[in-house]
Amino acid sequence: MAVGLHAPEALDPVPGIRLAATAAGIRYAGRDDLVLIDAGADAAIAALYTTNAFRAAPVVVAAEHQAAGQPRWLLINAGNANAGTGAPGLDAARACCDALAAVTGGRPAAVLPFSTGVIGEPLPVERITHALPALDAALAPDAWMQAAHAIMTTDTVVKGASRRVALSTGEVTLTGIAKGSGMIHPDMATMLAFIGTDLAIDTETLTDLLRQANAESFNAITVDGDTSTNDAVVCMASGASGAGLATAADRAAFAAALDTVCLELAQAIVRDGEGATKFVTVEVMGARTRGEAAAVAETVALSPLVKTALFASDPNWGRILAAVGRAGVPDLVIERIAIRVNDVDIVCDGGRAPDYAETAGQEAFAAEEIHIAIDLGRGNACARKYTCDFSHEYVRINAEYRS
Repeated sequence: MAVGLHAPEALDPVPGIRLAATAAGIRYAGRDDLVLIDAGADAAIAALYTTNAFRAAPVVVAAEHQAAGQPRWLLINAGNANAGTGAPGLDAARACCDALAAVTGGRPAAVLPFSTGVIGEPLPVERITHALPALDAALAPDAWMQAAHAIMTTDTVVKGASRRVALSTGEVTLTGIAKGSGMIHPDMATMLAFIGTDLAIDTETLTDLLRQANAESFNAITVDGDTSTNDAVVCMASGASGAGLATAADRAAFAAALDTVCLELAQAIVRDGEGATKFVTVEVMGARTRGEAAAVAETVALSPLVKTALFASDPNWGRILAAVGRAGVPDLVIERIAIRVNDVDIVCDGGRAPDYAETAGQEAFAAEEIHIAIDLGRGNACARKYTCDFSHEYVRINAEYRS
């Protein structure tokens, strides 16, 4: 059950961007599992991909096509990752791009393919290519919710967000969708996310803004420490509004909106983490550098012992302290460390806080939303990571994933 997460009632259409979804029978019976997005002939498309060395075939092909310049279409399938499939997997991804190009009259290199699902299974190319003509004919600007449903795998809730931003040159819209629930960990995108806007912007600037937004959102979440072979986050700018970033204030306003959409989608992934019962923010402050703070936050957020204690509502705060100690911070002075969980001071000066009571700690650990604040007492830098607990359900879901 997702933690404090509900599907959006609606998502705003983005002028110049059209979507469609259909049931191609890739893995799931009776549900949409194939999505086509047309970002428009003049679109700027920025994309960031997994740094996992075992990149899936669609990630390899998408990166190649993006480097070739001027991508326009995104083709996304759920149920089959087309990963660990070797040369035949690359051929399959390219065959899908070729088939879509034949339908649209565009270039194969203008297609960015994406896949999510089971690793190691051949991609059913014929099922995908058979569905493409009808999929292209069904493209519409108001199909964001349908597309969000179609890209889900073990997700339990549709993930989407919309914002509108007033710039000096006019109003622009941002809408994004994402999928992800397990195999989630920072190292460039940690799932699939697709964000559209009608802003007029060049690809280089859009990529810079996406990298900045990604650092504090998709790159700040972890469910289980496993970075997928298929991760990607894409931002498409159709330019249809004609509004651009004419001033520094325009850039700041758009960047803030993009940051918000990315963070909302990223947190939705953690809230829908496989088997999650609690949403956890780990905030580390008082570090010498941001990298140091991020390393401590990630070590705590990733600790199976911390995550299982949270699931059990067991205030075993020694596990948090132990994770801080093994995060690799040089010359860490334990006596300066303070830890607070929600409104309960647990650790002070490196030991149990004088006024700490086990009942208060248990109440804090039992909350559905948990904020772990860690002060290292050695500087002014800080960082945040977002995670969830580990439950029996996580083990069941992943034990039965291919059955």
